[in-house]
Amino acid sequence: MTTQTSAAEVAGGATPRQVTVSGWLSGAIRTTRPRQWPKNLLVFAAPLAGHTFGRPNGLVHGIVAACAFACASAAVYFVNDVADVERDRAHPTKRNRPIAAGELPRAHALALAGVAAAVAVAAGFAISAPLLAAAVAGYLAISFLYSMVLKHVPVIEVLFVASGFLLRVLGGAAATHVPPSGWFLLVCSLGALGVAVAKRYTELITLGADALRTRPVMRSYRPAVLRLAQYAIGALMIVCYVLWAHGESSSSAKPWHLASAIPLVAALYRFAVLTGRHTIRPVEDMITRDGVMLACEVSWLALFATGLYVA
Repeated sequence: MTTQTSAAEVAGGATPRQVTVSGWLSGAIRTTRPRQWPKNLLVFAAPLAGHTFGRPNGLVHGIVAACAFACASAAVYFVNDVADVERDRAHPTKRNRPIAAGELPRAHALALAGVAAAVAVAAGFAISAPLLAAAVAGYLAISFLYSMVLKHVPVIEVLFVASGFLLRVLGGAAATHVPPSGWFLLVCSLGALGVAVAKRYTELITLGADALRTRPVMRSYRPAVLRLAQYAIGALMIVCYVLWAHGESSSSAKPWHLASAIPLVAALYRFAVLTGRHTIRPVEDMITRDGVMLACEVSWLALFATGLYVA
């Protein structure tokens, strides 16, 4: 069974093509950005930092929270790609996104967005965690507000991008009933802000004038300022992490978590090196697909987990 790309899609610049069921499914899945799904594991930050999954079946509830944010982010991607379709077609890599390429009709994308958003919010009520539903709803509201207005406001748009990471942490805490540590929340917030700033920096130095055409707010940024901000955020993140580790209530866990700051510093340094290169690779790929970065992350996780085990 096939359908023809609509006349409106063709008029909008998409290449006319037959859309098969398998192609439609592939396009829908690719629009949800599977490479971005690992960021939803941030829902486990509070339980891990607190050495507990909280309520009975906390692990299951954490998984539900991760799936809820995966659905919420999928809804946002569907809407964003419909809103940005013309700019995406002028971008060297984003032009291949399913909606921009005419593989997924815009009307279908918006319908899928509605379904995904409804499922995401309902998940919180399904596990008797209304605060999770509130976090997801807040994420959706902020994301759509960003898409419509705030993405054109310098600095504010970066803060709103970073807020999505923090809401995942808060949502996971709500789902598992584990109150998050203030210091650890600050670490997560700074890490999210650092990634958001790095995204803008790499986009600006790599695409140059093309970055201004595809994202007009980039006119307000300067590479040197963004780079300095990235360094400052990274340094502050390390300070907060050490303060969190030093404040551990368990004397046996404290040395392990303090030691875990070493690979964290190495990971931030490697991230700075990778984002300083002229490349169109997504920042997320630098975090999850670089061998040295992965070695740093595994080393950090090993020390962190050991601290949890001996606590």
